[in-house]
Amino acid sequence: MKLFTPEHSELLEITDIAPCDEGILICGTIMGAMPMKAVLTPAELRRGLKFASFGLGLAFIRLLFRRDGKAVRP
Repeated sequence: MKLFTPEHSELLEITDIAPCDEGILICGTIMGAMPMKAVLTPAELRRGLKFASFGLGLAFIRLLFRRDGKAVRP
């Protein structure tokens, strides 16, 4: 999975997501060059739920059915 900047350049490529003792381990490459490993802890996952909204859920569902690869406008 790749994440892009608003200018459509690659920011982060996630290569693996796996459970670990501390939470969820996310492995990838930043900007195509720098390998990284990050841990999502239970506390941070709960803190991140404040970003969840009904509108965001609808945007996720719409993205699943898009084929053009364009970003959804906020």
